[in-house]
Amino acid sequence: MPDPAPPFTLALDQGSHASKALVLDAAGRVSARGEAAVRSFRPSPDRVEHDPLEIVDSLRRAIGRALSVGDLAVSEFRSAGLAVQRSSVVCWDRLSGEPLSPVLSWQDRRNAAWLAEQDLDPARVRAVTGLVASPHYGASKLRWCLDHLPEVRRAADDGRLCCGPLASFLLHRLLEERPCLVDPANAARTLLWDLRTGDWSAEMLEACGIEREWLPRCVASRHSFGTLRVDGLQTKLAVTTGDQSAALFAGGRPDPATLFVNIGTGAFVQRVRSETPPANTRLLRGVAWQDEDQRVFVLEGTVNGAGAALEWLAERHGVAAEALVKDAPGWLSGNTAPPLFLNGVGGLGSPFWRADCPSRFSARADLPAQAVAVLESIAFLLQLNIEAIDRAQGPGETAATRIAISGGLAGLDGLCQRLADLSRLSVERPAEREATGRGLAWLLQGARPPTAPAAAFRPGHAGDLRARFERWRALMEEAVRQ
Repeated sequence: MPDPAPPFTLALDQGSHASKALVLDAAGRVSARGEAAVRSFRPSPDRVEHDPLEIVDSLRRAIGRALSVGDLAVSEFRSAGLAVQRSSVVCWDRLSGEPLSPVLSWQDRRNAAWLAEQDLDPARVRAVTGLVASPHYGASKLRWCLDHLPEVRRAADDGRLCCGPLASFLLHRLLEERPCLVDPANAARTLLWDLRTGDWSAEMLEACGIEREWLPRCVASRHSFGTLRVDGLQTKLAVTTGDQSAALFAGGRPDPATLFVNIGTGAFVQRVRSETPPANTRLLRGVAWQDEDQRVFVLEGTVNGAGAALEWLAERHGVAAEALVKDAPGWLSGNTAPPLFLNGVGGLGSPFWRADCPSRFSARADLPAQAVAVLESIAFLLQLNIEAIDRAQGPGETAATRIAISGGLAGLDGLCQRLADLSRLSVERPAEREATGRGLAWLLQGARPPTAPAAAFRPGHAGDLRARFERWRALMEEAVRQ
């Protein structure tokens, strides 16, 4: 009789503020977890960076902390998966593995002016890549590195340069084989990847002056990426994808009638599609998963100023963002008439797509009222994207019936209730909000524990909230036109 398969999988979630490692058993239950913080550096308002080696070290420390919890035998691990913040990029030496640039975060917009000067046909960019020509995506960031960092240029001239998504650098540094590979979900956020062919676009590479030989090789989401060896653990890394892409699978195979909302540093709303979504929308199109059997397409709206907007407010008042989140439940319950917040933190994502829209309040208010206004602006931006997704329904496709919510700020009942009231949909929040790690576990082994939602927020009467939303919508549309 053959030996049973090892019981554990390791899910690695690398985000803007921390790296997390979850150990999950064969039933999909979390057996142990570890976490290590990641610092962000903001040299100027439009620049957000990370130290590449610090991120590598944070993943190693998170793994070590998870392994130290309980009585876990490293021989009992079946496989590992990695999910990474999309749109963040880095350049490195493919021979030595040493970084040649900082990690330019997905929030970074430093090369917006260069991108605006390029003669890119918006309809063509959308048709090829599924994206809009935004400085949040990788192409303009990589171009900046080539134009401003001599070490990157020398490596390119010497044939040593590898550049691309942060996920690819982490694979190169963490795995014994030192691969230069990229999965579809992360490649798709470079503005250089062809949604139709599943490979780098010769057209977009030429337009941005980037050589194919500098980029990692495109492979499927499930692939033999290499061997992960940390603190005595040795296992195969079998899945790589984006953080939001993995979150879609937290409850198993994603339901096409569900809108998936994740609220962290940024916020996202996604709906899966069986075929390529239409190109004539203000939303994003992408591939959430690809293996030998299928491609899972997704239509997505993005909000840049979610947790990042609370951080912006905290910095203005000289307090910690964590303190705002701690006090937010009471403020959300008690502030029924906050000002309106025009949320351009990090630049406007869909459906506006403005990299330089200033943020402001509609009236003077104290900190609690401003915090509520910021949180409501997140719900308002998500609602605009929910409406856009609803308008983009294909022939015979039914309207969404529910919202599944995850992420750090999803713990705020008042925010969940506002989203339910605006969308007129039930908002369901599971007890375990580590959606990315749970999604990785399902993709690795198809296991998830049968759990009902821990909280469900039903639409209620929200006349005042709806009136604020409509006033906010008019102000935002006016600001975008200026």
